[in-house]
Amino acid sequence: MTGAWEWSYEGYEPDEERLREALCTLGNGYFATRGAASETSTGGPHYPGTYMAGCYDRLISTVQGRKVENADLVNLPNWLPLRYRIRPVGADPGPWLSPDHEHLKEHRQTLDLRRGTLNRRTVYEDGAGRRLDVEQCSLVHMGTPHLAALRTAFTADGWTGSIEVEAAIDGDIRNTGVPRYRDLSNRHLTAWSTGTEQDGVVWLRCRTVESDIGFALASRVATSGGPGRSPEGSGRHSRPRQTPRQVFQTLVLPVDAERDAVVDKTVALYTSRDRAIGSPLRAAVAGVRTAPDFAELLASHCRAWAGLWDRARIEVPGEAGRILRLHLFHVLQTLSPHTAELDVGVPARGLHGEAYRGHVFWDELFVLRFLSLHFPEVSRGLLDYRYRRLPAACRAAQQAGRAGAMFPWQSADDGREETQELHLNPRSGRWLPDRSRLQHHVGSAVAYNVWQYCQATADTDYLHSKGAEMLLQIARFWASGADWDASLARYRIRGVVGPDEYHDAYPGAGSAGIDDNAYTNVTAAWVLARATELYRDLPEPRRRTLLERSGLDPAELERWEDISRRLYVPYHRGVISQFAGYGELDELDWAAYRKRYGDIRRLDRILEAEGDTVNRYQASKQADVLMLGYLFSPGELGGLFQRLGHVLDDETWRATVDHYLARTSHGSTLSSLVHAWVLARVHREEAWTYCEEALTGDVVDIQGGTTAEGIHLGAMAGTLDFVQRGMTGLETRDDALWLSPAPLPQLSKFGVRIRFRGLGDVDLGIRARRLRIAVPHSHHPAVRLVLGGHTHVIAPGTERWLDLPTGRRSDRRHGKGRQG
Repeated sequence: MTGAWEWSYEGYEPDEERLREALCTLGNGYFATRGAASETSTGGPHYPGTYMAGCYDRLISTVQGRKVENADLVNLPNWLPLRYRIRPVGADPGPWLSPDHEHLKEHRQTLDLRRGTLNRRTVYEDGAGRRLDVEQCSLVHMGTPHLAALRTAFTADGWTGSIEVEAAIDGDIRNTGVPRYRDLSNRHLTAWSTGTEQDGVVWLRCRTVESDIGFALASRVATSGGPGRSPEGSGRHSRPRQTPRQVFQTLVLPVDAERDAVVDKTVALYTSRDRAIGSPLRAAVAGVRTAPDFAELLASHCRAWAGLWDRARIEVPGEAGRILRLHLFHVLQTLSPHTAELDVGVPARGLHGEAYRGHVFWDELFVLRFLSLHFPEVSRGLLDYRYRRLPAACRAAQQAGRAGAMFPWQSADDGREETQELHLNPRSGRWLPDRSRLQHHVGSAVAYNVWQYCQATADTDYLHSKGAEMLLQIARFWASGADWDASLARYRIRGVVGPDEYHDAYPGAGSAGIDDNAYTNVTAAWVLARATELYRDLPEPRRRTLLERSGLDPAELERWEDISRRLYVPYHRGVISQFAGYGELDELDWAAYRKRYGDIRRLDRILEAEGDTVNRYQASKQADVLMLGYLFSPGELGGLFQRLGHVLDDETWRATVDHYLARTSHGSTLSSLVHAWVLARVHREEAWTYCEEALTGDVVDIQGGTTAEGIHLGAMAGTLDFVQRGMTGLETRDDALWLSPAPLPQLSKFGVRIRFRGLGDVDLGIRARRLRIAVPHSHHPAVRLVLGGHTHVIAPGTERWLDLPTGRRSDRRHGKGRQG
């Protein structure tokens, strides 16, 4: 892998092909296509897949005699197919070629991050010494989101004749990209039809089975060649061939050592959800007819990418910087400015595969903090996805006997809870109850994202309207679920599952859930405090409107205030307990399990296969209590605990970090990210190990096969934010940028560009214990920067170099003393 802006693979490795397909996905925020070779089809090492943001369909399957309904991100008709074979003069046609054929001699593919293209060079040689050099360049257009294109160039060596090329659109597609889902219903497309136009354009249309979304794809194929060839070439085009679910075009192109042959395939994709198009088929046919030629498409596509790279500039030297560019590339392919216009959330696995069924979880918590400082319009669009589903969240709360809004742990199209009731343990082959829907802390994540977006952008209009409505309803949910315990003189929240996910019940208990998860309770207290503060600060007309829409009784706020100060936070042996009773669980023999199994990231599956349960042990899948150190700065976290009647000092926090660090299996890609974030300010010497794991998690598929099913978008965005906010200590509050830098030795030199409160692009950089800030020319006021307790005013059109503080000030510490 070479080149600061390239991601390359030399040679063909079938066992790694699906991983490469995921990491070489091309997209534009509207749709994305996995980086499968155009001459391959589904099966064995290959899994072509095209996914459109927010396009779900639901089917019913039978599992252990039970009817189970699942909503899936739909694998759409495959626009990639383009296969070829040589036809030497005086000889029979050769076999259809692909990287799996024995004639393969060379293979290299390169993802060009700067230009947003996937380039392949493949060389074949048969037993007679005839060589064929094939070069391909593909793109999913970042400027015009309905278009994609593929250029294939053929060069003959040692023979004369022609190339037979077959291009197709394949609608005979199923969702089979995740092995553990394959026994479930998976055919989401129906009502296929295909056709051809007089000018050679071919098309396919179909619909989803239940959600009834219509899709149309249209394709045109153009040919050209070396010197002396006309733009349309001199090859022969046969009449297109159709089946009910596929449409094919065949070309025969002359080729020899003196002249190559080039085939350009351009595709347009539309759906019935697109606006102002009439019919998807009409729009697709018109779109492909009027699309520019490949060279012009490529040029405009590269210009669009250049604009994105400029807005989201991140400069980190070395291999870490190259991986961060790859992460940013995939974040922008999933969530681009085009996404802002769609009704979609943050798919946890990007648009890169079918893992998690394409559902929306709390991963937006790790994504929006990055996007809000670069593409605030995208963040606002993603928050609108949650707002449109607020009525569904309110209905869910009501059905659960609660007030307010209960957002689902897994969300798809309409906002209902999509979490499956059963999940498969591949180790034991058993289907088990899935209780992860009890992760109600997703509501706090929604509220947190609203608040942080408005802090970063000063979008008061959003905060006082949609944002306020969401915060207030989420606060009502927490207040309605908080029970008073006179013996503790505290409020308690019972029957939940925390971010850890391993612990979904007490050992031997007949009911699901655990009580007083510290992360859940502290973030609930934060939501209640912010909602109370926001309501009191609202202009009277907005407050009146909210009261009418929500039915909120102002008297509720007094109870919110009380709960926000007296929610229970359990402790054991001087550290914050993950939940009430955690300290009474057994200790696990970690060394023995590592010796026996090696990789114990999915300790829950290992123990269940042994007939045991992780609920018995002080063992976590991922950061839980320590997530508080990810969300809140030391000063903020200390303030939250003080409000709850505790004093969280450095000693207690360090002890808490050490306790869970030794008891976490890191079964989620998010875990190493959070631990790196927290350790950067507690144990700097250990932080890089976790940072490096977060960086390479998808690149080397650290979880053994999961990346092939879709990248981990939250972890990728989180590594970018680790540089942007974690290393700088950046906070956006009180109309100022607050910085408390803590660069690691391995990341001691870097630069980022952010967009702060409409001021344009502000550049921040750290080098040799100095901070550089550059503010663009504008009519806006100067930027206030707080660093080491001192306020600096940076005028528009100027830059400043400031010395980094030598140590943390007391206002950034957790506080003094122990639990109060």
